[in-house]
Parts: sequence; C-alpha cells; structure tokens
Amino acid sequence: MCNHRGSTHQFHGPCCHSHGPRLEGFLIPCLLLLLKDNPAHGYELMERLAELSYLEVQPDPAVVYRHLRRLEVEGMVESRLEPGSGGPARKVYSLTPEGESYLKAWAMRIRKKKASLEGFLADFEKRYPPEKRS
Repeated sequence: MCNHRGSTHQFHGPCCHSHGPRLEGFLIPCLLLLLKDNPAHGYELMERLAELSYLEVQPDPAVVYRHLRRLEVEGMVESRLEPGSGGPARKVYSLTPEGESYLKAWAMRIRKKKASLEGFLADFEKRYPPEKRS
C-alpha cells in the first residue's frame, strides 16, 4: 500500500498501482533521476533533460514546471528558495525518500516491460526474418 498524502496520487505509478507507469508519463522518472544526482532549479533541469539520449522529445518548460509542482504536492520532491545571481530567488528542487522509492519502482517496471518487449521482438523476428520485413 502506498504512503502518499491523501488516498490517491496524481501519477498512478508502480509503487501502489498494479498496472504500473504509463510510458507517456516518462518525463516524471526522468526528472526524479536527474534530482537523484543533485538538487536543481527548473531551468537547470530543462538543460539537463535536453542532454538525455533516451528522452525522445524535449518537453515544454510549462510541462516541466507543472510536473515539478505536482511532484512536490505528492511529496516526491521538496523545494527551497535560493537567492538568484542578480535576480529573484530561485526554487531549487530535491528528491525525497518517497520520490526515490517511486523512481526505483519505475526502474523495476521498465525492466519488466523491457523483457516483455524483447520477447515480442523475438517472436516477430521468427515470423518476419530480415529478408521478409519490407
């Protein structure tokens, strides 16, 4: 059973729902993984997301900030204000223990999904050898 605040949580992740994460929600574990390295503000996270080879599309900044707010409400990240260099204070996000548990559950679910997809591809390749795929 999950320990999230409230009876349900926004992301329906593998830690408390048997159906596991949806791949269109892949940005969430990417953000958590980046925060595992070290705390960061939103703009820095946007720059680091652009460097990820496995993230197929660069997300809109509004989507990133919306996810960060939701992750904070869910208790998966926390934030603190740090003085900006010559500008307003910036919100710096860090991973919480609950966020780390969620991230680990995502990784486990991805491993299982990878095995299923590899099985499917093996069956496909038996039925459609390279010379018959066109």
